[in-house]
Amino acid sequence: MQKPSLPKGTRDFGPVQMARRNYILDAIKDTFQLFGFQQIETPSMENLSTLTGKYGEEGDQLLFKILNSGDFLKDLAPEDLAKGSAANLTKLSEKGLRYDLTVPFARYVAMNRNELSFPFKRYQIQPVWRADRPQKGRYREFYQCDADVVGTESLLCEAEIILMIRRVFAKLGLKDYAIKVNNRKILTGIAEAIGEQGKEGPLCVAIDKLDKIGWEKVKEELLQRGFGEAAMQKLLPLVDLATGVKERLAVLTQFLSQSPIGLQGVQELEEVFRLLEQLGTNLDHVDFDPMLARGLSYYTGAIFEVKVNGVSIGSVSGGGRYDNLTGVFGLPGVPGVGFSFGVDRLYDVLEELNLFPVDRLAGTQVLLTHFDQAGFDYGLRCLTAMRDAGVKAELYPEMTKLKKQLEYASKKELPFVGICGDEEIESGTLMLKNLATGEQEALSLTDAIAKLKGAE
Repeated sequence: MQKPSLPKGTRDFGPVQMARRNYILDAIKDTFQLFGFQQIETPSMENLSTLTGKYGEEGDQLLFKILNSGDFLKDLAPEDLAKGSAANLTKLSEKGLRYDLTVPFARYVAMNRNELSFPFKRYQIQPVWRADRPQKGRYREFYQCDADVVGTESLLCEAEIILMIRRVFAKLGLKDYAIKVNNRKILTGIAEAIGEQGKEGPLCVAIDKLDKIGWEKVKEELLQRGFGEAAMQKLLPLVDLATGVKERLAVLTQFLSQSPIGLQGVQELEEVFRLLEQLGTNLDHVDFDPMLARGLSYYTGAIFEVKVNGVSIGSVSGGGRYDNLTGVFGLPGVPGVGFSFGVDRLYDVLEELNLFPVDRLAGTQVLLTHFDQAGFDYGLRCLTAMRDAGVKAELYPEMTKLKKQLEYASKKELPFVGICGDEEIESGTLMLKNLATGEQEALSLTDAIAKLKGAE
């Protein structure tokens, strides 16, 4: 007999896990809707031509390709094998599982441009797949929760992203975290300032790993990518800057004084922070990090990354501006900005910090039990009344000993049991037992419902 198993990097979710996941999703959905975002969905698979070339060299390697249906080798000649897998990819696979939700969204906008009203604000909550090495906090199948705005260059969008992140984290009880922000124009300016103009791409790929591997390893990678030793010395002062958003902006303004595009990036961030002040808020949890790069190649302006302090999980949210993304699908001139919550990582963070509120994740509130057919029939009437009143209730469906019914309720960790015996039938009451305390009392059905609703 074959032993059942799961592919590495994927998971099952039982009732407890789903209740907790929905707790997170509800907080995110509520916030997205509050800020005027509308929900859409796109297919799990996309044409490889849609996906490739959008995520940088490392991202392309992590795409899950889908073999063509039927005889997927039919277009492959013997001499093709010598050319290697990359040269033959289009003959074997035309589709792939989506890597993120942003690129499919850009494709959606391009295909539906005539039906959409711009600026278009959408949110999307669906699974994505990455052929990554599974480890704690990193999965091959996981959900993303994206919110994007396309059709406007207004930096109000960036300010509202910060507000949405803070609102979701407040609803989830997260208090110690940092919203790291930067601007790709600043990174372009840094490349110019260190004498490596035009190399912002490899610069971003390398320094994006700074938190994971440290400066010495990043320096080695940059040297391998053709950066000079003199450039490394010029870059070093930015690796460990003084604290404070305004102080760092002042340093960067001086550092980028000869780079117009770099200064434009600084000015855009200053405008975002000014808008936050006008919205009546502050820069709490905001951390300007000029070394934040985010490896995805489609970002062109502001970039975000959120990390919760004191946990073993990496970033739990990220995003940025990608003004040129829809252009590759035949729709140029449509600026966009967005970000994504990693539900699976947020789950791990809340679990590690023990922040899931047990009382708000409860399922069934009461199990109606019985001794015989008469009790079962009485329980049916009680069940309907409870559900009509909004009480989550169930009736044990089989004729069996009361002990077995109570064991069922205990195993499901239900808070209450309602006993439907002869006395209860005769008096029109319900014996309500609190499984946590063992206390029980005979109540009218109306009073029992009121007590259960009060215990929610």
